Amino acid sequence: MASYHANRAAYGHTHTITALSRWSILDKKLPPVEKIRAIHVYDFDNTLFQTPLPNPKLWNMQTLGQLGNPEIFINGGWWHDPRILAATGEGVEQEEKRAWDGWWNEKIVELVRLSMKQNDALCVLLTGRSEQGFSQLIKRIVASKGLEFDMIGLKPTVGPNNERFSSTMGFKQVFIRAMLETYRMANEIRIYEDRPKHVDGFRDFLADYNAQLVGAGKNPIIAEVIRVAELSTTLDPVVEVAEVQHLINIHNALVRERRGDGRAKPLVIRKTVFFTSYMIQPPDTKRLIALLNSMMPEVDDLKYLANTILITPRPCPKHILERIGGMNSKMKWEVSDIGTYQSNLWAARVRPVPGNAKFHTDNPSPSVVLGLRRGARPPDVNKIRQWQPVPSDKTFVFETTVGEKVMLRIEREDQAGDQSDDQQDRQFSHKGSKRKFTSDDDRQSRNNGNYGNGTREYHTSSHQGRGGADNRNRGGYRGGTPRGNRGGGGRGGFKGSGRGGKGYRSLDDVDTRENSQGGFGSSTVSYDDTLPTLPQGGPQFQQPIPPPPQYGHPFPQLGQWPAVGGAPTQARPVGGPGPDLQNFY
Repeated sequence: MASYHANRAAYGHTHTITALSRWSILDKKLPPVEKIRAIHVYDFDNTLFQTPLPNPKLWNMQTLGQLGNPEIFINGGWWHDPRILAATGEGVEQEEKRAWDGWWNEKIVELVRLSMKQNDALCVLLTGRSEQGFSQLIKRIVASKGLEFDMIGLKPTVGPNNERFSSTMGFKQVFIRAMLETYRMANEIRIYEDRPKHVDGFRDFLADYNAQLVGAGKNPIIAEVIRVAELSTTLDPVVEVAEVQHLINIHNALVRERRGDGRAKPLVIRKTVFFTSYMIQPPDTKRLIALLNSMMPEVDDLKYLANTILITPRPCPKHILERIGGMNSKMKWEVSDIGTYQSNLWAARVRPVPGNAKFHTDNPSPSVVLGLRRGARPPDVNKIRQWQPVPSDKTFVFETTVGEKVMLRIEREDQAGDQSDDQQDRQFSHKGSKRKFTSDDDRQSRNNGNYGNGTREYHTSSHQGRGGADNRNRGGYRGGTPRGNRGGGGRGGFKGSGRGGKGYRSLDDVDTRENSQGGFGSSTVSYDDTLPTLPQGGPQFQQPIPPPPQYGHPFPQLGQWPAVGGAPTQARPVGGPGPDLQNFY
């Protein structure tokens, strides 16, 4: 009993409706104490509302962690910048008009409406987002849907009783305890939450609270914590990169004003290019897969790809890129043959349209990996020896766009980044050699460096350092220093960008999702994920991004929030995973 009364004293000597109302951002009178028999608490992010998460197809794993860590950015990060939430869909100005249609968990919305109709239930929205930064925006989002809560609680800098909170869970537990102590006649509480750790935290908290009630000679309440399945969505990729860049700009400005703790450093977005290729549109991907199924009906249990024609397994050197028309240039191809390697990989060989069009590929011939089984790798396409011609009534022409498979990362500005295009161009100058595969010596010799295919069957060339392919990441010593140390390779090879770098890696070296030991780790390339091409030299934005509202200032009202990220391209979410980023080609 002493423990129960001690807790009551710790969280305020009086528990009145007036005192409780100070926890809410709503200016409305709370229902009388004697009227409430049930308390229904709804989390906001990915419980009620499908909040966009950092896109794992854009950022490497370390950066995904950085974006969610408030200690990395002086201004907080992904969950502390209202611009990111405001950029959901087509932006707050457009979405508010249609009540953010498609961005809600409609099952939870239905439960909220039932709570609104239940006369003896207190309906509460509770989120760990900051009261200063998000009050106005969340009220606008909720009001657009016609949802009415008795209370909306956001985490304040300092609580009504001078509380300070080290975590979201700590804040929510103090908030819920204040409700339970105020509405003492309530005999039931339900909490809807998506995060497993928070679900466990609430269950432990309510079990302890009931134990205190029993110890004080009171009846326990019926406590239920319902875990809600997370329905993850993402922002438009271009908008997301723009907003993260803005987040970094604000952080860097604060660093230079010496407003951090002295340890914070300016940050920058850099990109890792895994390969450059002719990107295939999703409708044509479906046509290629349908062609494979029609010619090889017995093939099953495949992971389908059919989305790229390799140019180079790295950033494409400038002189090659210029000859094939540059980034985002278009190229047409006709499907000519279907082949397989050990019945584990299937591919289509293609030829340019028109036949004398200039193109480049580091493979022996331009080809599309259509699908593969576990254990097979896309580079195995070069080992196919037998090709089956596609019947004339099944062949077709499709269009591609030159682009890169990239993964973005956030690093300190003073950290060594990617080499310049000029350095890469010098290091990967053509030497007239090609990569070797089993029985390569049986192939006819080919004249490398010709960018018009003419009458030749194949078109191939390869880039490597001055030491040749065999020098990549080899050991040995040079001037008493181990070669390959800190990612250094042979002469002309890449140095890794940071401690423990692996040096230059070709497409053959990159691990698949199924086999990621010792490869790029969290940045393992996925051949089936293609992303919008970024400008050379990193993300650049033509229009300046306006600053967010200062803390404590009202959130922009209708007509005041500028459009972000250009024309909208993202389809409405329907409660499943984020959009397929191939749709952006």
